[in-house]
Amino acid sequence: MPELPDVEVYVEALRVRVVGEPLERVRLGSPFLLRTVAPPLSAFAGKRVVAVSRLGKRVVLEFEGELFLVVHLMIAGRLHWKPAGARLPGKAGLAALDFPGGTITLTEAGTKRRAALHAASGRAALAALDRGGIEPLEATPDAFREALLRENHTLKRALTDPRLLAGIGGAYADEILHRARLSPMQLTSRLDGGEVEQLRLAVRAVLSEWTERLRRDAGGEFPEGVTAFRDGMAVHGRHRKPCPACGTAVQRIVHAASETDYCPRCQTGGRILSDRSLARLLRDDWPRTVEEMEAFEERRR
Repeated sequence: MPELPDVEVYVEALRVRVVGEPLERVRLGSPFLLRTVAPPLSAFAGKRVVAVSRLGKRVVLEFEGELFLVVHLMIAGRLHWKPAGARLPGKAGLAALDFPGGTITLTEAGTKRRAALHAASGRAALAALDRGGIEPLEATPDAFREALLRENHTLKRALTDPRLLAGIGGAYADEILHRARLSPMQLTSRLDGGEVEQLRLAVRAVLSEWTERLRRDAGGEFPEGVTAFRDGMAVHGRHRKPCPACGTAVQRIVHAASETDYCPRCQTGGRILSDRSLARLLRDDWPRTVEEMEAFEERRR
């Protein structure tokens, strides 16, 4: 899922291409993309874009007259900048926004259609789409602490809860927790003051560094190849690969369609966190420490 760094770079790329430009028309490739009935998309025809911004993980196009088009890419949605009037690409093409100088296309890989487009009139309607989480790069230490400790969750869940913190998903949460040297399963209620500040600084560092890196990689072009698995990540998507800090094999926890990646030596004091599916398979042979895991891997070779 595109997260804060990815969406921020999308916003910057769109801003230089469409602000001040009139929207000629919106073409829908899927009737399920549009989640609102008012205002109609025809109301946007001829309106100029006055701003492009980010609302959590959403991209917001603001038009004259306080009209807004809000795109939520969800897991597999991606934005592209194409020549004016470009056709939608087959089954993956969900929408096209035509401008005089080019066309924004929205695509979604796979068969599940989760990406969403909302049309809103007025700032109150736009605010209704806000999940309420604070902006992690703007939060003061007190605001961050209040948001993080509002409910008792695991750190992974707290970081990815849009009602608490805006824009963070599973990939960057894994990277943040590795940077902070904290377990993804630690409960927020058990954090001390030093750990809360440690986590806040890790949030700021990881999100800022990756935003700058993605901005640099785009090099002024429209960002393509947006993915949750990137070269240079410390733990996310690196199951069984060496942790860049200590060399220990990265471990993971799989739950439903999501996974959590972590370093047991850097983050959990050498403990291997239980992965339910693997634990059921191995039962009493489930390794509980780094040493047991390394011995288990050695036996498998």
